[in-house]
Amino acid sequence: MSGTSTEVIVIGGGNAGFCAAHAAAERGRRVVVLERGEPQYAGGNSYFTAGATRIAHRGLDELRAIVEPDERHARTVVPPYSAEEYRADLARVTEGRTDPAMADVLVTEATDGVRWLHELGLRYRLMYERQSYARPDGSYLFWGGLPIGNVGGGEGLIADHFAVAGRYGEEIRHGATVTRLLTDGDAVFGVGYLADGEEHELYADTVVIASGGFEANPRMRERHLGAGWANAKLRGTPHNDGTMLLAALELGAAHGGDWSTAHSVQWDAFTACNESNRALTNRLTRQSYPLGIIVNRAGNRFLDEGADFRNYTYAKYGREILAQPGNVAYQIFDAELRPSLRTEEYDMPGISEITADSVPELGDRLGIDVDRFTKTVEAFNRSIERDRPFDPTVKDGRRAEVDPPKSNWAAPIETPPFYAYPVTCGITFTFGGLKGDLSGRVLRENGSSIDGLLVCGEALGGLFSGNYPGGSGLAAGIVFGRRAGSIA
Repeated sequence: MSGTSTEVIVIGGGNAGFCAAHAAAERGRRVVVLERGEPQYAGGNSYFTAGATRIAHRGLDELRAIVEPDERHARTVVPPYSAEEYRADLARVTEGRTDPAMADVLVTEATDGVRWLHELGLRYRLMYERQSYARPDGSYLFWGGLPIGNVGGGEGLIADHFAVAGRYGEEIRHGATVTRLLTDGDAVFGVGYLADGEEHELYADTVVIASGGFEANPRMRERHLGAGWANAKLRGTPHNDGTMLLAALELGAAHGGDWSTAHSVQWDAFTACNESNRALTNRLTRQSYPLGIIVNRAGNRFLDEGADFRNYTYAKYGREILAQPGNVAYQIFDAELRPSLRTEEYDMPGISEITADSVPELGDRLGIDVDRFTKTVEAFNRSIERDRPFDPTVKDGRRAEVDPPKSNWAAPIETPPFYAYPVTCGITFTFGGLKGDLSGRVLRENGSSIDGLLVCGEALGGLFSGNYPGGSGLAAGIVFGRRAGSIA
């Protein structure tokens, strides 16, 4: 067995891990990033994202300094989004279960974190196609508090991180599967890992766990999330199997946050290769559901598609679909709604799409209860408050008074042809992880820290439970990764 040494080891080469590595390297520390994926499979879950990053800001004038120029800016409205709104959104969507101290750090440091990365060379833009709608006068209005994202999405994010790592001299060892933490008494002083079929040891002053949660481990999903979760489709990297969480727990680390829930979305149910697909990445999500209705195999609606902007519901509706018969549901739209669906998702190659010239024919082609489905659509159409204008850029209050209600954006399903998109549950990351202090020191149940061991990213629990505001995961990786690297 071979052994070498450095000063800081970062386990995992995703967004949070690289933020920790950059922050440590800025301080002159020698950093080695142990990335389980080979170069063509690197980047962790971050590679699979759209790159959306939630920060507090004062509107477009402030954002111009960090986003790429675009001729549409002159016709664009980006409402300000304050730290107080950010904090309130975190509290609201987690139903008060977010750790308040962690939430305060996130909402107050995310903007500066993005500025820091921009100064290092990461590129950002306004996400017109995902977070705005064009208005009749040719202007654009952003909604949902989430205007910015990385140029090139997750792929661009990781490419930019690699470029920064190269400039800072961070060593990246690919194909390195960390299997154990090395300890001397109560302190961690390195790791054991496998690479090229051989065992290696690497020693350091500090080890940073940035290797994600346990979403790629069906047995752990069934144990912690509940029965049926083995059937969820894995959206991101197959490498986040919880190995390092278990290794830290064996050393006495405390569980952090909510281990019983996860980020889960509506995901193309039947397209081939619909797990860990690096070519299509997030394009397999189906996120225009607030405009239409969703039914199960019995032909019934079962949730409020218009409860809130997509950013505040999409990460929890996957589990609702997992609970339906066959773990499948169907998003339904008509010809009037179809042009408003996200092009990158609903016009992707090989999409699961079923069309028909009538509602009963569509139900028949889906193999669902045609009678029940037809009655569901008819009752929905009758109940819409049609005197209120339909406006997807705001919560328009245009309701459908059915059970369950549709609280906003109720548009009739009545103009042929009709469209259905089969969706299942796609799991992104688990909300539970290790307990850490605000700088990422891994804590025991008694509140003491494990010397030499830090945590950040999805491996750090406490911020999210049941749901999360879209874009806050990458923001948390930046903030808490940077904090960990600043003391590593």
